[in-house]
Amino acid sequence: MKLFQQLLLAPAALGLAAPLAATAADLPMASSTASINSYTQQHDLDRFRAWESQNQVTSINQFSEVKPTDWAYQALSNLIERYGCVAGYPNGTFKGGQAMTRFEAAALLNACLDRVTEVTDELQRLINDFQKELSVLKGRVDGLDKRVGKLESTQFSTTTKLQGDTVFVIGANAFGGSQANSFIPGQGQATAQPGTNANRAAAGATVFNYDLRLNLLTSFTGKDQLYTRLRSGNFVGSPFNGSPYSLMALDRAFGGGNSGAASNLNNVVQLDRLYYRFPIGTSFTGLVGPRGRNTEFLAITPFFYKSDLLDFFTLNGAPGTYNKATGAIAGLMWKQNVKKGKPYFAASTSYVAPDAYNGDASTQASSTTGGGILGDNSKGSFTTQLGVAAPQWALAFGWRYGQCGQNFRRGTQFANQVESCGPTNAGVSTAAYSNNFALTGAWQPKKAGGIVPSLNLGWGYTALAQSNLVNSAVPAVNSAANIGAAQSWTLGLQWADAFAKGNSAGMAVGQPQFATSLRNGRTPQDGNFAWEWWYKFKVSDNISITPAIFYLSRPAGQFTQPNQSNNVFGGLIQTQFRF
Repeated sequence: MKLFQQLLLAPAALGLAAPLAATAADLPMASSTASINSYTQQHDLDRFRAWESQNQVTSINQFSEVKPTDWAYQALSNLIERYGCVAGYPNGTFKGGQAMTRFEAAALLNACLDRVTEVTDELQRLINDFQKELSVLKGRVDGLDKRVGKLESTQFSTTTKLQGDTVFVIGANAFGGSQANSFIPGQGQATAQPGTNANRAAAGATVFNYDLRLNLLTSFTGKDQLYTRLRSGNFVGSPFNGSPYSLMALDRAFGGGNSGAASNLNNVVQLDRLYYRFPIGTSFTGLVGPRGRNTEFLAITPFFYKSDLLDFFTLNGAPGTYNKATGAIAGLMWKQNVKKGKPYFAASTSYVAPDAYNGDASTQASSTTGGGILGDNSKGSFTTQLGVAAPQWALAFGWRYGQCGQNFRRGTQFANQVESCGPTNAGVSTAAYSNNFALTGAWQPKKAGGIVPSLNLGWGYTALAQSNLVNSAVPAVNSAANIGAAQSWTLGLQWADAFAKGNSAGMAVGQPQFATSLRNGRTPQDGNFAWEWWYKFKVSDNISITPAIFYLSRPAGQFTQPNQSNNVFGGLIQTQFRF
């Protein structure tokens, strides 16, 4: 035993062993206290140990006069049960109030130290028995230390994490309806709408596309985040990028220019996101950056439905409001502080200017270009959301004010026309500013794996405001300036842990953005429907495979040829790799 352990034990042992002193009348092997003194003075401890062993007790209950109310009761009990070095008198008493000599105390303390040493020896035997295993563990720990040191010396940043996400898409589309191209009588179309034969020739092949995302997550305080995303893909020219109909586009379609241009940037790495998110106090969060998206800064997640397939079904039933406007961004978010699992209220607002880098901020009516921030031609989107949510459900209201140059993301070929700026050649302004509204509700069961899916319902309404009519001419039927209002809705069902843990299945149906009123008083014929069905296999924590099919009825909407029902039926397999 180490010296400091002995020093720590000595006071306690002396205090507890002191009542063990034997009087001359009680010792069977000695006639007086002087006999004990003689034993210890002559180092005759063996005879004393024999006496102690004969009178050793194993339970404090063996002492007739020791009571639980005694001040040293617990200490004496611990000494008996833990070390077994307490002896009593032959008559079953302890005599805790009797004095003892220094030699008696030394002898009894020595007995206790011997017992402690025995325990230490047992521990040493265990160490010897498991010496091989302990050596292996020590080697592994040393190896881990070396590997950690090597990683720390070679990592490119101590504040940044890298996340990767790659998707492969293999699929094809079939087209139905009129075989030939044609004009829509009486609607002043400038170009003929492609028929089935033309669509099959242009977009009927089986294609193989990919989308690669490299996310750099940087934190300087542990609560903030600088988000940088590098991205590459080859969807330009692919039918899954919205050709010939916008509604055919997938959420993962990528390959266009940074400003949304259709320039062929396939297989080119681009800066897709760059913004800084930071806390303000305990309830607010701020966001600012040259490259962000309004739907990535929402106080409430409107839907639990997550297919990541057709882009329309990622817009919460309201593509006019949740239009994924992307550009320079600034935003503020508030969330109520509540206990985890409790319902909370939240609100967020953001402004996005896709062409903030462009210096041309002209506000003249004849201008068809724009740029800068907060100008009339900035192509800006102001998005605000209010809602309440809990782990099982969410309710949200959204509003977006869109300047000319923005778009409604996904709708019929007629309703999806851009909120364009500037006058038409006919002298009628097509500059359109829109107010877009959304109502969403979502619910999911507490436990996954049941037959009841999550329920997700969203509705959107868009009102367009025409500005600066040059003359009183009635806008053409196919003009964006002729649309007064549009609507949309989505119902999404998703089963978590479908048939196996980690797998999921889903179905969604709805009407993408379609015109519901025209300025010329005519009744629009822009109705359409979209469906998708899918099942996601979880191969591992990092790999998943999702076969899916979808159907689009009248994707051209108002431009659909009379008495015909142009449609698209598509099928694909989407494989995702996370690393």
